[in-house]
Amino acid sequence: MSLPHPPLSLPRPPAPSRLIRALDPRVPLGVKRRLVEPLLNRTFAEPLAEGEFDALEGRRISLTIEDLGVTLTLGLADQRLVLCREPGEATIRGGWREFLCLATRREDPDSLFFQRRLLIEGDTELGLTVKNLLDGREEGFAQGRLGEWLLRLERLTTRDR
Repeated sequence: MSLPHPPLSLPRPPAPSRLIRALDPRVPLGVKRRLVEPLLNRTFAEPLAEGEFDALEGRRISLTIEDLGVTLTLGLADQRLVLCREPGEATIRGGWREFLCLATRREDPDSLFFQRRLLIEGDTELGLTVKNLLDGREEGFAQGRLGEWLLRLERLTTRDR
């Protein structure tokens, strides 16, 4: 008589935030540009066309998502948002969930800054200008394809808890 075999135990896949933290530094800037720039430029097509981002011309701002270990530095070239290799003159820093709240307007953007859940460092005037551009979108900027990606990523990150 043989004993039953214990159930096969497979290792749990890495949490998405650990995976993103490990992969992001290895992804070449050219690949990030091909993925991120079209998404940003479609999302902000109207304010870009209306010149609302002109304050970024020749300037750079970094968005740092601390819990994912991701920093994207944005600039403006030829009326298009572009990812830059150089560090930003200003940085907006916070956790994934705070950026999601900013994108979807689930919480008042000013509250996120006043409660210091999102921080502006460096050139504060530039940081506030960009914060106000993001805040000025009545419906938030998590619409269309960007919104789909953000919500998908949100579902993945809930596994981390």
